Amino acid sequence: MDPQPSTAGTGEAPQGRAARATPGPRPPLVIVGASCRAAAASATAAGWAVHAADLFDDRDLAATAVATRRAGHYPDDLVSAVASFPPAPWCYTGALENHHHILDSIAARRPLAGNDAACVRYVRQPATLATILSLAGLRAPESVAAPDGVPTDGSFLRKPQASAGGRGIVVWTPLLPPAREPCIWQRRTAGEPLSAVLALSADSGRVLGITRQLVGAAWCRAPAFAFCGAILMPHATVPTQVYTQFDSLATTLAARCGLRGIVGSDAILEPDGLLTVLEVNPRPTASAELVERSTGASIMALHLAAFGHASPHPSHAGCPGVWSKAILFAARPTPIDARLLDRLAARAAPWTGADGHPALADIPRPGQVLRSGTPILTVFARGDTEPESVAELHHRIAAVIAVTG
Repeated sequence: MDPQPSTAGTGEAPQGRAARATPGPRPPLVIVGASCRAAAASATAAGWAVHAADLFDDRDLAATAVATRRAGHYPDDLVSAVASFPPAPWCYTGALENHHHILDSIAARRPLAGNDAACVRYVRQPATLATILSLAGLRAPESVAAPDGVPTDGSFLRKPQASAGGRGIVVWTPLLPPAREPCIWQRRTAGEPLSAVLALSADSGRVLGITRQLVGAAWCRAPAFAFCGAILMPHATVPTQVYTQFDSLATTLAARCGLRGIVGSDAILEPDGLLTVLEVNPRPTASAELVERSTGASIMALHLAAFGHASPHPSHAGCPGVWSKAILFAARPTPIDARLLDRLAARAAPWTGADGHPALADIPRPGQVLRSGTPILTVFARGDTEPESVAELHHRIAAVIAVTG
């Protein structure tokens, strides 16, 4: 699951900025989606001159990219935003796979370094995915397109077909109001939520990393079912059976679905050691940056290479350890001003120095009032072991809450 494509605040944020001069020739790249910050940081480190358009236009995106635009009316504004950028290949982040008309519209005007709308439609259909998973020896949850006959005892969820990051997921009961958008009804699966970062080529795939998913965590003040972070699992702690299943999924997605580049898959590890795969995200995911921070392998360089675009700097020095991240949500309307941002920067400075990467990300611009229940920012931590990393993440989230309220 990826962060929700919901508006960050009720105040007006700056609508992007013009391109700035940059030293040395760097090939241009356009990135669009609900949130482009992680992909833009990865691509910039790989040597690209990034032009980005997304829903938030956060401060750190503006500091990284050559030019940015904010899509006030997401996702339709992305088409006009991209039209203002120079000729260049483009790629997308979450949750643009839910908007096939946007993919088709932009792809008609510039080369797509990503999986096209036809491929996305194929792999995002629950019935089709279930068939694909069976070929890989994997399980899918029972899913139906209408509520007729679906038990209302709490054993099923109602999920928007165009959901991302857990948005709009509710337990199916007789008391629910009618859905405002097309939905599916899916049986709940007990177990541990995991996500895999996969690298796919023309006829093969491999697992780059596996994360534990944080979902609806109270200490992040996240809504129920909302994706709110991830913990990169050390290779030695992942059961061999889990790696084998994700490897099989990667190979199947490449060979039978035509998927390429960096993609993700969310799954539940059930008590019997088998995975039930919930969905496939056909583009770089929110968990992928933990792999890059740990290993130094550029996620965006790997993604772009799968579509024939070589990066000037395909790798860099990693910071080994167990990386984790958490998204802090607003418990009440939260005004963002320069003083608050300065206090956050001061609080995070020693963390950044210790980790070798920014400890805070997705930092909102001043002048906004973030609505209750929406993300404030992302907090990172690193430790020698998974328990150490998680404990440090809890500590940092608490420290940020002390600053933001």
